[in-house]
Amino acid sequence: MTSSTSFPTGKTAIVGIGATEFSKQSGRSELQLAIEATQHALRDAGLRPSDIDGLVTFMSDTSSEIDVARSLGMQGLRFFTRTPYGGGGTCATIMLASLAVNAGLADYVVCYRAFNERSGNRFGAPAVPVATSQGINMGWYTTFGLATPASFIAMVARRYMHEYGATSEDFGRVAVACRKHAATNPNAWFYEKPITIEEHQASRWIVDPLHLLDCCQESDGGVAVVVTSAERARDLPHRPVHIAGAAQGAAAGQEAMTSYARDDIACLPEMAMVGRQLWAQSGMAPSDIDCAILYDHFTPFVLLQLEELGFCARGEARHFIAGGNIEHGGKLPINLHGGQLGEAYIHGMNGLNEAVRQIRGTAVNQVEDCRNVLVTAGTGVPTSGVVLRADA
Repeated sequence: MTSSTSFPTGKTAIVGIGATEFSKQSGRSELQLAIEATQHALRDAGLRPSDIDGLVTFMSDTSSEIDVARSLGMQGLRFFTRTPYGGGGTCATIMLASLAVNAGLADYVVCYRAFNERSGNRFGAPAVPVATSQGINMGWYTTFGLATPASFIAMVARRYMHEYGATSEDFGRVAVACRKHAATNPNAWFYEKPITIEEHQASRWIVDPLHLLDCCQESDGGVAVVVTSAERARDLPHRPVHIAGAAQGAAAGQEAMTSYARDDIACLPEMAMVGRQLWAQSGMAPSDIDCAILYDHFTPFVLLQLEELGFCARGEARHFIAGGNIEHGGKLPINLHGGQLGEAYIHGMNGLNEAVRQIRGTAVNQVEDCRNVLVTAGTGVPTSGVVLRADA
């Protein structure tokens, strides 16, 4: 399979970002969170609700496009659609918005995600198979006790450790880096609360080999992003953040977070598919990336992503992340906002905002002269990614 280069590279841009506060008890409806995040993004972009003619969200979002449009006073939608698969859809929203803008189907598109995932429907709770094709697949392993996202990932993590010699301490280095970055980010839930590797190792077991501090948060909040053409972006207040590539991937034998029937489960071939497309679309290579926002719902999959995206060879990620290489000032700093482990879990949408801040030069943990940022979303589920850059 070859990667397509037909994505409208550099022809669209992110021009506005917004978010609510991140909490464990928002005290308001998910629709209100979506509206607040969108209002913040529009103010950031210097736009009015009447300028927006496109909306993109997730299939699992409870706030419908027409309710968001009506509540904000938008004057009509020419384009509205949704991307499937939870966190795997984050960067796909940007892909859909970019394609719509480039095709002339909409001028300004808002991508949004909002939920009360801590105070309401907790994604970390045991899954109950339902009468869908995915529910039928889940029935094969929930009966053996694999009923939570942590348990799904634990199976892969344990196999990865067996194959490549990775340890729990290697996973812990990801948690330590993300919490270090969150500790200096006032918007992060774990602001001023860094951790040590010793604290990681002492945290309680969730599912062997995952400790509590290997698992992302459950959060309430909303995030929104505004996409338009590169030409229109030049007339708006902020430095445009151009979309150099956007891709999805669902590899052979793909299920949702499990894919245990493959010959090798200690890998993420869907992320490799996304990476190949992004490098072809953007004309970049891993060495061109100044910082990365890697989907960190569970620490082991950060290591697997580094390998699948080409930053290091298979089984070498534990060496790649050693010595602070993924911390601010390191070889490839990741998740400088704190990620889902440290800032909030909003299906990775808050990571898009951080990528934009890095290119604008307004991030709390700013990478010097940051021009190219990689963002990934969803690992083990159908996956997506984007490459953002400073110039078209």
